[in-house]
Amino acid sequence: MVVWSESEKDYINQVFSSVTFEDIGPKALSRCLIVYPWCQRYFGSFGNLYNAEAIQSNEMIAAHGIKVCHGLDRALKNMDNIKETYKELSLLHSDTLHVDPDNFRLFSDCLTISIAAKLGTKFTPEMQTAWQKFVLVVCAALGQQYH
Repeated sequence: MVVWSESEKDYINQVFSSVTFEDIGPKALSRCLIVYPWCQRYFGSFGNLYNAEAIQSNEMIAAHGIKVCHGLDRALKNMDNIKETYKELSLLHSDTLHVDPDNFRLFSDCLTISIAAKLGTKFTPEMQTAWQKFVLVVCAALGQQYH
């Protein structure tokens, strides 16, 4: 079980209240697919992903980025039991979709970069520390079925 300080919870809530997933989600997933093109293999049915412009303008990519980010709401609401909260999603990604669990970390890094770009100096090192802890706990929970 992860222990969260009040300041960590406050910082994480500040991130959630400072961004919209409709803005950040598409940017984060697009960045992930452009910077780490091997991640594209899971999106074969999403149409043209041949270059950065195609990925950034792909409505299916944008919608999935939003969906993934909204999935973080579940973790926020269940911070004391994130592992159990994502148990079924971990099974889906490991047993059905066969997603490499390292991709969760790659996406979380791209999400963090997108948030930092949006918030600028408001995304303090202390806020980033709490946010990184949060997304790494989520990544570990999503990857739990792989171990």
